Amino acid sequence: MGLLAFGTPLVWSDAKKYADHVREHGITQFLHIWDRLKERTGDELLWGDELEYMVVSFDDNKKSANLSLRQAEILAKLNTIVDDISSDCPDHISVPKFHPEYGRYMLESTPGSPYNGSIEDLLSVENNMRYRRNLARKHLKPNEIPLTFTSFPRLGVPGQFTEPYHDPKDAISSHSLFLPEEITNPHARFPTLTANIRRRRGSKVAINLPIFFDEKTPKPFIDPAIPWDRDVYPEDSEAKNGAALTDHIYLDAMGFGMGCCCLQLTFQACNVDDARRLYDGLIPIGPILLALTAASPIWRGYLADVDCRWNVIAGSVDDRTEEERGIKPLKENKFIIPKSRYDSVDLYLSNDWSNRPEYNDNPLPYDDQVYERLRNHGIDDLLSKHVAHLFIRDPLVVFAETIDQDDTSSSDHFENIQSTNWQTLRFKPPPPNSTIGWRVEFRSMEVQMTDFENAAFAVFVVLLSRAILNFNLNFYVPISKVDENMQRAQKRDASASSKFFFKKDIYTTNPSAASSVASSSGSNTPVDGVPRKKEKKMGNCFTPPPPPVIAPHVGPVEEEYEEMTMQEIMTGKGVNYPGLLALVEAYLDTLDVEPHEMQKIRQYLDLIRRRAEGKLVTPATWMRNFVRNHPDYEKNSTVSETINYDLLRAVDEIERGVRDAPELLPKSYRGGDKDQGSIGLENGFAKQ
Repeated sequence: MGLLAFGTPLVWSDAKKYADHVREHGITQFLHIWDRLKERTGDELLWGDELEYMVVSFDDNKKSANLSLRQAEILAKLNTIVDDISSDCPDHISVPKFHPEYGRYMLESTPGSPYNGSIEDLLSVENNMRYRRNLARKHLKPNEIPLTFTSFPRLGVPGQFTEPYHDPKDAISSHSLFLPEEITNPHARFPTLTANIRRRRGSKVAINLPIFFDEKTPKPFIDPAIPWDRDVYPEDSEAKNGAALTDHIYLDAMGFGMGCCCLQLTFQACNVDDARRLYDGLIPIGPILLALTAASPIWRGYLADVDCRWNVIAGSVDDRTEEERGIKPLKENKFIIPKSRYDSVDLYLSNDWSNRPEYNDNPLPYDDQVYERLRNHGIDDLLSKHVAHLFIRDPLVVFAETIDQDDTSSSDHFENIQSTNWQTLRFKPPPPNSTIGWRVEFRSMEVQMTDFENAAFAVFVVLLSRAILNFNLNFYVPISKVDENMQRAQKRDASASSKFFFKKDIYTTNPSAASSVASSSGSNTPVDGVPRKKEKKMGNCFTPPPPPVIAPHVGPVEEEYEEMTMQEIMTGKGVNYPGLLALVEAYLDTLDVEPHEMQKIRQYLDLIRRRAEGKLVTPATWMRNFVRNHPDYEKNSTVSETINYDLLRAVDEIERGVRDAPELLPKSYRGGDKDQGSIGLENGFAKQ
């Protein structure tokens, strides 16, 4: 969630006075990092996941499930437990860590230290995730459960949805009609961020999701749960004055988006150039895995006609003014900005010759002065545009105590802007005075209900990232088509019913690779009769694709891609596109993997294959079907308190392995009751 500094946050009217100061010094800080580390190379593969939970409090007598707002108390206890376990641990064992998030009901967990490129570490991910979940669960109240669940189905309904209850009329930061102030982490950053987005924008955020029309859903749908006539804050009239759309579910606060849970992965690259290549390679993958992990079809107590969270979060932090949104002519602001500061990537970054200028086909507003400053410092065109584009945004939270910094040893001003540009991928420079290298963060996926699923997608992305770099794969399609894929990915049942723009020939720069990768044996073809040596660990330093000896035929970019189904993207189409899964298999063939290790990896890949083929459903489809088949469901799109209780109980039972869900998970699935995870400690958890 970005920087959690301590100090006195400035309200927007004061913070905006320092916007130019933060931008100027942020660029200075970036340039110091660049000068010190632009030549850094040779870093090994280190990577990690961020896994988020919501803590749900169950009342079995009332058949209700509410969000527990005990984050601070829970984290204090968990951090003490982690410290106790760590004090007894051998040096080679790292205890997972827990962190605060935006919602006061949320927990974020990470491995205690990054994973490396070994197969052993790759296959420890599920154990580590299970250990984290069970460690948290062990130290909650008996009626509280940590769920990896993307969006709480009844967040913002009239009445109680938190434990304890709080009145939305006291939402002094968001002025929401639906969410109380107490939903937000009380750390000064979070309510200030919430309030300053509203103040800068000049109105509350406004998100409208299409309602899912069932047999008895009223047409037109005009939401009776909106307090249309409330008169507490100046913005209360916005809903009836057009912000709330007919036939839609209206959401009006940052908490609806930043209160979602997700799964994110970060990779350390060998050097800055490899980081840029990996960043570009994963950009077209973002919407594909968003669709395949879809897990949020219910919002504010209604079934929506979408399956994913992305547009909700994008809208929830959209601080653009009417001028920046193009509603009014520019007068007070400098730029018309096409997207929210939380959205899909706007620019490919690699300087490789295969990155054609035509791929960056979207309008890209950027700060000319920042761009010229970076160019004059010797930074290339694409990276200069990337940073200058990020820096058209204002800093939203400025602490009085950190306005003046030592730009040679701090990157706080740079990160103030960088960390509040939330995109599908994030290109991350090394922190000052750190051993950490150039990194790429993959951010699009929805969190899954079980640690098996979360581990499967983590393992898949790690292996795919290696395949991209190892085989010099070319996934480039125009950025505009990636944006269109992002919108398609969020539609109901997109994984099974939508098509996505994808590259037809990923070997355009190296046609000979096609047959070798497709056969999953090319990297081990004997050389002079001697089989090539298989690697014990996943690599991290790769030779960039050389320019072709003979210039290839370059036709219109429109000829390079076509619409493909999810199954085709994952399992292949035609001669020159074997599918993402075959590419992963080909990379695995370069590694020395034991049979039992390969068996486990194949279980993960099989989950992804079967979901792509439609043989297993997405979590979103499973949830929608659960609601529509519930005996209390009135076929009117409404998710009642009882349905919500039963749904979340079922999710917990599936995770623990005491409820079968053959349409969602393979028969081999072992739940948390039988497998509580491990980090290598003989005695498991700390003493009570």
